[in-house]
Amino acid sequence: MKKFFRELISDDNNINEQSFVGVVSFFAMLAVLLVDVVTGAYGKELVIKEFIYDGFLILTISTFGIKVAGNIINKKDKK
Repeated sequence: MKKFFRELISDDNNINEQSFVGVVSFFAMLAVLLVDVVTGAYGKELVIKEFIYDGFLILTISTFGIKVAGNIINKKDKK
């Protein structure tokens, strides 16, 4: 685990940091969803500030959206 984080922050790595942040953000949203469902099943309300969830949503959409746009642009450049 320590090696992974060292490689993540180094300049010479094979890890796409943008995709890593997008995946972490997506799993954070997924965890909140699951906790909300479980607490709802027990009749309790999970209070989450809307701007926090929206921040994760924007982060996830933007990281994957930029990745897809970059792939599309690269395919056009190759043709």
